Amino acid sequence: MSQAGTTAESPPAAKLTLMTLTAMVVGSMVGAGVFSLPSRFAQETGVLGALVAWAVAGTGMLMLAFVFQNLAVRRPDLDAGVYAYAKAGFGEYLGFFSAFGYWASACVGNVTYWVLIMSTLGAVFPALGDGDTLLAAALSTLGLWAFFLLIRRGVKEAAAINRIVTVAKVVPILVFVVLALFCLDPKVFAANWGGAAYAGPLFDQVLGTMLATVFVFLGVEGASVYSRHAKRREDVGRATVLGFLSVFAVFASVTIVSYGILPMGETAELRQPSMAGVLEAAVGPWGQVFVSVGLIVSVLGAYLAWTLMAAEVLFVAAKDHDMPRFLSRATPADVPVSALLMSTLMSQAVLVVTLFSEDAFTFALNLTSALTLIPFLLAAAFALKLVTRPDPLAGGGRGTPREITVAAVATLYTAFLLYAAGLKFVLVSFIVYAPATLLFVKVRREQGRRLFSPGELVVCAVSVVGAVLGLLALASGWLSL
Repeated sequence: MSQAGTTAESPPAAKLTLMTLTAMVVGSMVGAGVFSLPSRFAQETGVLGALVAWAVAGTGMLMLAFVFQNLAVRRPDLDAGVYAYAKAGFGEYLGFFSAFGYWASACVGNVTYWVLIMSTLGAVFPALGDGDTLLAAALSTLGLWAFFLLIRRGVKEAAAINRIVTVAKVVPILVFVVLALFCLDPKVFAANWGGAAYAGPLFDQVLGTMLATVFVFLGVEGASVYSRHAKRREDVGRATVLGFLSVFAVFASVTIVSYGILPMGETAELRQPSMAGVLEAAVGPWGQVFVSVGLIVSVLGAYLAWTLMAAEVLFVAAKDHDMPRFLSRATPADVPVSALLMSTLMSQAVLVVTLFSEDAFTFALNLTSALTLIPFLLAAAFALKLVTRPDPLAGGGRGTPREITVAAVATLYTAFLLYAAGLKFVLVSFIVYAPATLLFVKVRREQGRRLFSPGELVVCAVSVVGAVLGLLALASGWLSL
């Protein structure tokens, strides 16, 4: 650890139970995404395509959850989650990129929460529009810094609040599923089975939903990020799988029952949060109010969890000498205050960018998903590497056939998601990734080390070229925000 973090920066870590870790996973995944699912899916596919998409996404993400569970057991020394796995498997520079990408995705994702809250309130206060007006950005800014002050009080307090909010926000979603199921019209459901004429072939329909499924499942790795806070190491893997299975059932149910309320063409045109529009069509205006209140509670809870995770990634990376040493500072209450401040500033910058976006919510949602794919791919690939060759740090032996299968499927799935994201968001991701190299250079200079190895220079060149192509595409109009 750097000298800057040897005194006040090293308080005893707060210890979290299995229930709290599971609540962190559920709280991270159940956020803005679930309330946008009816419209997002209806824009791409019908009932059949939705069932296939959830089967693919559910299987792939379950394998990824098993990967994090297996890694927590086989490499308990790696207690920084996604970032630590990439570093251990593929070196410091890719590990740094994984840490930065995961952190950036959390910060961008936090902006979607405020956009959706303002869009929800915009149904009552037109000046807020779809969450992308100047007034909406100003109010979101107040929210950003209010949460900064709350979290600064301490991880224990924030985690306890998150546990309460997790229960409060799941209840309205379950009520939505039950009410929609009772109001389901079999004729409407049957008409939506194969998808509307605009949906295209089944493969394209499924492909179009993949980024949406990635976004709603972000947070499946939440317990691994908090490994250093766990009372028992084995609780990390259990919380990951338990949290995933819980939310998977909820997400799939929300999507499927919505097809029985409105024709998918009408659902596709609903303003976000589209879940509110669906329930309004099913039970009347009070349904929209009910969902809107539930959304605000849900999104604020998810924002709390994701802000904690974003700061935690930077903090642990700095303590491992992979981020500048100023990010390793923590308060006596175990809050990584410098990392928390940097995370809030990043979200603030992205919030300003959304003012120039054609569709602020969708842009931020897709960019969040795309930024997360590289850290996920590197973690899955490391798990595959770990179980296919002897590793003295993991007991020396190869993995079981089950572990090999799980790691292989998770790796293929995350690679497929990069393909599904498309060139647009890959290039935009490079625009975010490339400037981060300045932080890497700062770290190396702090340590008096050579800036890049030959292999790292190649990775740097690829990221810079990708960023330049992305900027040229934006300037020429081929890409748009």
